[in-house]
Amino acid sequence: MQQLSPQAAKYLSDIRSQWKLKLYFFKNLPSALWWGFGVKSASTERAEVTIPYNWRTRNPFRSIYFAALAGAGEISTGVMANLARMSGGNVSMLVLEQRAEFLKKASTTTTFTCDEGAKAFEAVRMAIETKQPQTLTMLGTGRNTQGEIVAKIYITWTFKLRD
Repeated sequence: MQQLSPQAAKYLSDIRSQWKLKLYFFKNLPSALWWGFGVKSASTERAEVTIPYNWRTRNPFRSIYFAALAGAGEISTGVMANLARMSGGNVSMLVLEQRAEFLKKASTTTTFTCDEGAKAFEAVRMAIETKQPQTLTMLGTGRNTQGEIVAKIYITWTFKLRD
């Protein structure tokens, strides 16, 4: 388990609280609030983010809209990337690239899981030590309620030490 700064520990506590998560989404990611994302679990190693299948997320083909799936996949990786950034010091992060594979129709609540937190902490550590930007591609895997993989969202994050 990674050592967290007080700021990162508060962030982790806040996103584990339903009402604080909603406030965070309202302030920072209103589309996540609109679509009804939830953080099922979060730690420095792993995050699980859910997206419901409902009228707000559904497309005309009776599945979850691809952009909503991509957003949930991004957040599953972003929780750990943000924890690493907050624990490392004055580091910025930004999405450099996104790639997605949609493997099966997403017509139930979908849970995106990412278990690459250690890689995010290592990338932040390297950005600080080398004073060079680091990139890291993280995978959020979306599963339906039957456990079948419906989507894989690849997010490439950049971490850069601020001047």
